[in-house]
Amino acid sequence: MKKFLDKHFLLNSDTAIKLYKNAILGLPIFDFHCHLNPQEVWENKPYENITEVWLGGDHYKWRTMRMHGIGERFITGDASDWEKFAAWAETVPHLIGNPLYHWTHMELKMFFGIEKQLNPETAREIFDECNEKLKKTEFRPRAFIERSNVKFIGTTDDPVSTLEYHQLLKNDDSFKAIIAPTFRPDGALFIERPTFKEWTQKLAEVSGIKTDSLDGFLSALKQRVDFFHENGGRASDHDIQKMEYVETTKQEIEQIYNKRISGEELSNNELVLYRAFLLKELGKMYAEKEWVMQLHMGAMRSNNTKMKNLLGPDTGFDSVGEFNFAEGLSRFLDALDQEGALPRTVLFNLNPKDNAVLAGMMGNFYDEGVPGKIQFGSGWWFNDHIDGMEKQMKDLANVGLLSHFIGMLTDSRSFLSYARHDYFRRIVCNLLGDWVEKGLAPNDMEFLENMVRNIGYHNAEKYFLER
Repeated sequence: MKKFLDKHFLLNSDTAIKLYKNAILGLPIFDFHCHLNPQEVWENKPYENITEVWLGGDHYKWRTMRMHGIGERFITGDASDWEKFAAWAETVPHLIGNPLYHWTHMELKMFFGIEKQLNPETAREIFDECNEKLKKTEFRPRAFIERSNVKFIGTTDDPVSTLEYHQLLKNDDSFKAIIAPTFRPDGALFIERPTFKEWTQKLAEVSGIKTDSLDGFLSALKQRVDFFHENGGRASDHDIQKMEYVETTKQEIEQIYNKRISGEELSNNELVLYRAFLLKELGKMYAEKEWVMQLHMGAMRSNNTKMKNLLGPDTGFDSVGEFNFAEGLSRFLDALDQEGALPRTVLFNLNPKDNAVLAGMMGNFYDEGVPGKIQFGSGWWFNDHIDGMEKQMKDLANVGLLSHFIGMLTDSRSFLSYARHDYFRRIVCNLLGDWVEKGLAPNDMEFLENMVRNIGYHNAEKYFLER
């Protein structure tokens, strides 16, 4: 019987153990998509306690605490930080089978040297031990990044952002990791939101270009793409709930834009036309800069209206959508490709039924001399677990080239989440090791070790940074 979380955790064969030891130990991290706050890195924010580090803003944990029957007061309410931590500790033992159980204990072990399992009996001891260590400078954001050997971090940023803290970090010779902004134009694409007109006014202010016309609006967005590029931006990211693509004309979109700016509501058909047009225009801007375009597709957002009104969006009430986006995605990528303006693109799906759609779609578009131009992103959100990661990689390997896969990202707001990269890398080693043990792959360790290093780090570095 194996011991929980021992050095061979998730490594179930001699080949997997050898791959991990020879290829993964010491390998840096390239975290190309996350939601970390660069201001916290610049200020090297000291933390009051482990609750602030672990539970603040983590809707993964909030969801499971609610499922366990924990009251909202102990999740997002006015309970003390100790009470919230105790509520989390009460939940953790019930998470066996959930990746949060693994991540929780990996983070305690990796960053705090704590190997006890978190439960109501150990909660106070672990809370106090973590809090004592958090008083030290080696338990602040910069140290967490350096200790995790992170070389690149791609944050998620509104186009109206001044990128002040990215600039400060770039000019700080004492900080070695690259923290690059990622262009996330939700404010531009979700024209139906009540905040749209206010957002366009902010866009006008930061760009110096009037946004009272469609031409001005597009020029202002282009100015922000240029600004992000000047400040190290090399990627965009998009929340695509339904990928619908319909060809339209600029004249049609001008009418739709003017109608919305005047305060009128838009029909569903007008929303589809507008988003298709704008996403294509943005894609062309990205291609011109040789950026990577990331499409996160299929989330069904804010299902609980009562809690959205109480707490706002992104508080743990999103789930897997069931949308058919194969045709829309194909038409969108093809429309850009026909104009020679298809950027490198990473496709993420939230519903695992769509794995075959994305794995197959990748092979439809390519550029000579560019390995893996279209990428199938790693198991995202509700697929971010052992079964989901293995299924994503198997589906990719079945119809594509796993060797060009750009690997893992944290998609997290926590500086402790780098444990997830080790989790993913162990799963990769175990998958390849299993294939070797079963005679499904040759026992060519030199090639396999190089393949693991590429999936774990080098493929992403080349994909996002090298041209």
